[in-house]
Amino acid sequence: MNYFAQSFTDAIQLILKLDYELYFVVWTSLKISLLAVFIASVLCVPLGLLIASSKFPGKAILQSILNTLMALPTVVVGLLMFGLLSRQGPLGAWGLLYTQVAIVMGQCILIIPIVLNMVISAANTADPRIRSTSIALGADRFQQNLIFINEVRFAMLAAIVAAFGRAIGEVGVAMMLGGNIQGFTRTMTTAIALETSKGEFEFALALGVLLLLVAFIVNVFLEKFQKLNK
Repeated sequence: MNYFAQSFTDAIQLILKLDYELYFVVWTSLKISLLAVFIASVLCVPLGLLIASSKFPGKAILQSILNTLMALPTVVVGLLMFGLLSRQGPLGAWGLLYTQVAIVMGQCILIIPIVLNMVISAANTADPRIRSTSIALGADRFQQNLIFINEVRFAMLAAIVAAFGRAIGEVGVAMMLGGNIQGFTRTMTTAIALETSKGEFEFALALGVLLLLVAFIVNVFLEKFQKLNK
């Protein structure tokens, strides 16, 4: 018990004295995850709305596939991407393995099903009178879409927040595609695993506290946004 208490105290001291190595790892994680979430959101929000408003064969099967992919193991994504990006792989000439770009690509694959599925679900559960009312009021197609997006904005924001939580907390993709290179591809989760195995429990614990703090701040922001827009 004394060991844990002392380790926790040392971890807090590392945080408060703004240890450069500690916060560089945090910055790297945030940069990679935010970029992955941005790319996934730009792709999936309009695509999800299009899928939800369209009728085509296989739509139910697509929904089932997306539900399955939401639980896709990170190590499986890391393994497949490693095969594609390795020197012998079809994308090996790009030289992306063990770079931040590779981690972003892997995280996008992980979170795209989450954003896409949640956007489709939000659009399907929205009041069907929204679009018909906007048409009756003379709105064109672009204005109709803006009105619809405004009505389901909280659900879409929740999808983006869920995707960020998945990206910032995953370890398999970051470890296998990034290589956990100090000062370059080391993220909070991979650093926690490495430092714990090295016996640097205080550093790992400090990162764990900051990881929880990031999750807390994101959720507080979401709650404040919802209250301001009620």
